[in-house]
Amino acid sequence: MRFKTIRSRVAIVVTLFAVVLVGTIAVGTYALVARGMQAAAIETAGRLADAAARVTRTTLDTARERAESAGMGPDAVQEAMLAAMVEEPPAPFAEGLAYEGSFSLHVIQQQGDEPVMVWGVGESHEAGDETLRAQAFTSDGPVTDFPGAQPLIRGMFVRADLGVYSYYVPLELPGVHAAVLDVSYMPRDQEAILDATRLPMMVLGLVALAGSLLAAMGTTRWAISLIDDLRRTADSVDVGVLDVRLPEEGGTEVADLARSLNRLIDGLQRRNEVQARFIADASHELATPVAGIRGYVNILRAWGAEDPALQEEAVSAIDRESRRMARLCSDLLSLIRSEEQVEYRQIRYDINAVCREVLANAATRYLSKELRFTGPREGPLWLHGDPDRIEEALGILVDNACKYTPDGGSVSVTTRRSRDRVVVDVTDTGVGIPEEDLPNVFERFYRSDISRSQETGGFGLGLAIAKHIVDVSGGTISVRSTVGSGTTFEISLPRQRVR
Repeated sequence: MRFKTIRSRVAIVVTLFAVVLVGTIAVGTYALVARGMQAAAIETAGRLADAAARVTRTTLDTARERAESAGMGPDAVQEAMLAAMVEEPPAPFAEGLAYEGSFSLHVIQQQGDEPVMVWGVGESHEAGDETLRAQAFTSDGPVTDFPGAQPLIRGMFVRADLGVYSYYVPLELPGVHAAVLDVSYMPRDQEAILDATRLPMMVLGLVALAGSLLAAMGTTRWAISLIDDLRRTADSVDVGVLDVRLPEEGGTEVADLARSLNRLIDGLQRRNEVQARFIADASHELATPVAGIRGYVNILRAWGAEDPALQEEAVSAIDRESRRMARLCSDLLSLIRSEEQVEYRQIRYDINAVCREVLANAATRYLSKELRFTGPREGPLWLHGDPDRIEEALGILVDNACKYTPDGGSVSVTTRRSRDRVVVDVTDTGVGIPEEDLPNVFERFYRSDISRSQETGGFGLGLAIAKHIVDVSGGTISVRSTVGSGTTFEISLPRQRVR
């Protein structure tokens, strides 16, 4: 798999994203659990410290009362109190030892003396921070010490270590200047819970990572396969194979793209068929006059000098056929010019006057057909645009209407306002256009079967030129027709200036 391919790059990005995502979730979850265990350790240490201080006071008070009842002196009373603590630790201390805690009692006999530990139980009862203990001797409340444990995240890879939690609780004892009870708690149970969750969490993390990678790679493979389909289809279209289609199943964006590309291929295939048909038609239409011209040339060479009538007939035929060939060239040049003219004028003009001018020219050309022409109502209808180009488009539509309307028929051009637009209708009573041909009439070189049979001399370029002019003018053009009844072309143009 090459690194420069989309597949390899997506695989790398997806892998990194999955690792970061799953790792972040795993680390965050473990950190939350570790923080919870740490809070539980602090709470347990606090309970032990409160219970130890309360029971210490009770035990010492009981020992003092017994010693005083026995008539002991002050020194003997103090020794009896300490002995009571050492000989049999009360229940809270035994509970603390079960939790791997430790307890010690430090006193200052007289003001100015150094602190002395007089009693201690647990493996770490001799440990402690001298500075914090000294603060507790002069403090009104407990002094806490939660030493820095290992970073919590390390517990995911090595044995968990939440550290040691210490309380220094000041006590008031008879016969001494000050006393402090040290309570240290080592949270083995909480650490055991963290150690127990390490393996399941790592397994779940690996499973989630594998699942994410499989899902991402499956989605990527599916998307890449669609791209491969697009590539193969594009290659087929490039070599001229237009019968390929992309799968359109589903409602995804790729399916929408496939539908759009299939429509594009349909359009290309349709245009290819239209152009192929045009080439065949143009070849036929060009071959006929060329053959006629050559035939009449041969006749002129053989007998034209001897027969003036034959000479006139041959010259007329050659002129007629050459004019037909010139019209084909003219239509092609008009189409090219309409597409090359990028900038249209934007001036204020009267569309009614343009329509009347177009009808007047058509009435002169088709005088022999005795058509009835109806123009727009009197009065100006102003809009902005290029009147020469619009006149050209209307001339094409009116000329078509005259060609396909039988003798004695009618051709009308009407105008009306429609909000911020002007609508122009060109209507005739001609042969009409079949419904199946209506979607294609504005395509280049397209001619319906009816238009072929009329022998109008057209080449299927006029409506394409008219549509291009209307589109560039910011308007729209549409057609509706009934075979045998006539056709109406509707042009909608903006009244205001457009880019």
